[in-house]
Amino acid sequence: MGMCLLLPGLFLSLPLTTGWTASNCLVTEGSRLPLVSRFFLTCPTDSRLHLLAACSSVTNLTQALEAVPQNVEGLCLAGSTSVLHPDAFSLFPGLKLLGLSLHLTQLLPGALQGLGQLQQLFFISRQKDYLFLPPEAFSNLSSLQYLAFLGPCLDGNLGVRLPPSLQRLAIKFSCLQNVGKLADIFPDLVFGPSSGDARTLDMLDLSFNNQLKMASPGALQGLKLGTLLLDHTKMEAAAVGGLGLQRLDTLSAMYTATAELPAVAVAHFELEELNLGSTPLGHIALEALASCYSLRSLGLKSSGLTDLPSGFLAAMPRLQRLNLASNQLRSAMLCTNETGAVSGLQVLDLSQNGLRTLPPAAFSCLPHLRELLLQGNQLVCLEGQVFQGLRRLEMLDLGRNPLEALGEDWLAPLPALTTLNLLDTHMVLSSAWVFWGPENLHDLRLQLPSGPSRVALPLPVRLTSLELHAISGREHWKLASNIFPVLQTLTLKGWGLQLKTQNVTEIFPALRQLSLLGNSLEALCSQDNSSYFLWQLPGLQYLRVQGDGHSSRPCCITGLPSLRELKLQAVQSRARPRLVRLEELVGELPSLEVLYLAQTGLETLSAAAFQGLGSLQVLVLDWETGLVLDSSLQEHSPQMPQYMYILSASLACQCANAWVGPWHERSPRTYMHVVSQLCHSEAGGRLKNPLFPFLQSHCPTTVGLELFLGSSALLLLLISLPLLQEARNSWILYLQALLRAWLQGLKCRRSEGKRFLYDVFVSHCGQDEGWVVWELLPALEGCRPAGQGLRLCLPERDFEPGKDVTDNVADSMASSRVVLCVLSRQALRTPRCCLELRLATSLLLAAPRPPGLLLVFLEPVSRHQLPRYHRLARLLRRGDYCMWPKEDERKAEFWAWLRSRLRQLGLG
Repeated sequence: MGMCLLLPGLFLSLPLTTGWTASNCLVTEGSRLPLVSRFFLTCPTDSRLHLLAACSSVTNLTQALEAVPQNVEGLCLAGSTSVLHPDAFSLFPGLKLLGLSLHLTQLLPGALQGLGQLQQLFFISRQKDYLFLPPEAFSNLSSLQYLAFLGPCLDGNLGVRLPPSLQRLAIKFSCLQNVGKLADIFPDLVFGPSSGDARTLDMLDLSFNNQLKMASPGALQGLKLGTLLLDHTKMEAAAVGGLGLQRLDTLSAMYTATAELPAVAVAHFELEELNLGSTPLGHIALEALASCYSLRSLGLKSSGLTDLPSGFLAAMPRLQRLNLASNQLRSAMLCTNETGAVSGLQVLDLSQNGLRTLPPAAFSCLPHLRELLLQGNQLVCLEGQVFQGLRRLEMLDLGRNPLEALGEDWLAPLPALTTLNLLDTHMVLSSAWVFWGPENLHDLRLQLPSGPSRVALPLPVRLTSLELHAISGREHWKLASNIFPVLQTLTLKGWGLQLKTQNVTEIFPALRQLSLLGNSLEALCSQDNSSYFLWQLPGLQYLRVQGDGHSSRPCCITGLPSLRELKLQAVQSRARPRLVRLEELVGELPSLEVLYLAQTGLETLSAAAFQGLGSLQVLVLDWETGLVLDSSLQEHSPQMPQYMYILSASLACQCANAWVGPWHERSPRTYMHVVSQLCHSEAGGRLKNPLFPFLQSHCPTTVGLELFLGSSALLLLLISLPLLQEARNSWILYLQALLRAWLQGLKCRRSEGKRFLYDVFVSHCGQDEGWVVWELLPALEGCRPAGQGLRLCLPERDFEPGKDVTDNVADSMASSRVVLCVLSRQALRTPRCCLELRLATSLLLAAPRPPGLLLVFLEPVSRHQLPRYHRLARLLRRGDYCMWPKEDERKAEFWAWLRSRLRQLGLG
């Protein structure tokens, strides 16, 4: 409640880019999304959006949205709400992405009203809930481009209109069995007398519908499609030809029952892209390829191919991309000397095929090839003739091959090569041949040889990106070149490179990103001072250090004036962990904006740590245990980072953290999100006590006599707390509501001829709202003869916004002729429902004009669960309450009883 009262002031005082504390909602800027992306897994996100929010465990949508900034552009909600009411998101007119993982079963008309800027909308369900949509559910979404149903079943919907702006439609993980059902659900998908011109979609995604196996003839008559995705369904790719599509450019049918190339469908639509990955093709007939002349991209990954027919490439003259990864090809010979024809292929993937050799001139007919992927094979030796004719090749991936012998001129035929991957190989380097030939090689990933380092490592000096992996325990290599003038990104995994730290700035003058993986921090520190970082790189902007779990002492990263993002991971010794303060890890970094710490052994965070971090905007503490936030941070609050995320970490259950709860609720600038709200004991493990309430109730603020007096008062308060809480929740609110209702009834009695605002006041809890909306409302508020035409008062719909709940209950009940209480076990555990039942019971005796009282039980309830059972038994006649039957044949008797009682009370 305190957080909710704080929010209006925060809306006025915080900048647009600032968040605030919300226990179930995580807020972040789109540019910072990678830091907390795993907490947005419930729905797709877009890092291009300015501000994003993800809320979990949502049971009351209105309350949950109170903790979300109104200028948010991306919103993801996960919880158990079943009905989406009108104007649910009216306070967020700037929403561009909305993901709803709420177990929704119904959208009421106008639920998405006011979302004129919404571009992406996702309905997500893990239990295949049936979702019912009004026909005009999306009519006001004039900017909607992507609509996705990921899990919900849409069977039962008819005539749902799609906005004209829609470009992509996805129905995945649903109960769809026949493509023809789409025309019933969304009639403007197909061409018909009432639909006008045929619709054009960039993409229709029907993948992961494991029951989808039928396609009625003409099911999508007239639809113009860019891409159709049928992955992980039981349909065959050939069935696409009978759907009646007017146009289709790309077809993906991965993990389907397709057993042969859909040559007829390819020829009919003149497909440009076809993806049949993970389908049991086994063999491709040459006559089938004759119909594939239009293809520009073909994916045959994991298709069980052992060989390719002669003239494979010649049959597809337009082909530019070919994926043959994860097959069992016995040979990579795609070129034959029979015709001398060349292919326009630009990307070829032959990875993970078990290839042991590559014949000379294996790719001689591919002069336009730009990317060649050969990783994960069994290649041992490569000669220069293998790559003969590939003068335009820009990227070559040979990683995860047991390469040992390479010809001295093996790269000479590749003058345009810019990217080369040689990770996880067994090469023995030789200065006579390494990297000779390509003049534009910019990106190199290299496995340092396991042999003795007798020669200096010869590397191209014009590299812009370099990644080196070393085997632990080997001698360090030296660089043959003294300077790499344009190198911007350097990744070192394992200490396999010997660098003189005083010359690092001279060797890498343009370095901007540095990643040191699997290394001990001791190698980065001076021998006589563990708090000094040796590598002084004035232009470095990004630094990531991931330790090997063997660092015995911390190392302070400092002296990097341009550093903007720093990540420290696993820099603590696993054998002998040592708790550290943040100032022992981070020093003077005036330009640092993002600091990410994980498994560093961080124990204490104080204001002293931020003295040299004047530009820090985001602090992420992940996988840290038993954190203590020093109270000096409270005085340092104006200089604190704008965002603080304590993710898979926990605060220590110590009184030193007692100030944190009240502080971060009223912090004027810092948004702080703590995922774990449970106490972490000093002995290890988590207690079941909520963190901040536990600290506030167990941690005194004075000593001596004041401590004794405070402890005594606290003990007395804890003893009387149940009685005080009961008095506050029950008696005070009850008497207040009773008095207001009595005065309101007296006023109405004195006003002659005054009409009641409502006929029936309906008391119910949120879990029973579905019954009220679907059963009670049509029967009472509906027009005659089906309904009674009465005016009902529903708390969620008719209570005055901003008005106290007690006042709303009293005024509405006094303004109603009849009070109808819908009771269940859950309702009797809801404080508001209990208050309404007590008030209605007392009004039968105390009010000048007592309203009629009727009870409807949705399930059997013990009389001991009913408050004031004996008073109810005396005041109510047997005909004033009834049980809702589960059998359909008995429901007519229930409605007859209800209509009869309402007539006796002057209604109908």
